[in-house]
Amino acid sequence: MSRLSVEQVKLYLGKVPGWRLVEDRMALSRTYECSDFASAMRLVNRVAEMLEHDSQHVEIRINANLVTFVLATREARGLTGKDFALAQTITKVG
Repeated sequence: MSRLSVEQVKLYLGKVPGWRLVEDRMALSRTYECSDFASAMRLVNRVAEMLEHDSQHVEIRINANLVTFVLATREARGLTGKDFALAQTITKVG
């Protein structure tokens, strides 16, 4: 899958509310605030189950009740349509 241009990325951002562009890494990021640590872990586990058979890599950071997902396609060294599709899927789970 080919890497999206900055202009394409900015257009696609409108389709994934709550996600932001991390320009220096050309990645998507979103932080979820859960009610507590156990809820944060349940969110991470739901996303992990969903991605178990997917080759896409997701960076996940957990800080108490906050969960941050960072998406980018390593092979493309940036963002692809697949990253935006994954952001939409995570949004439905979150």
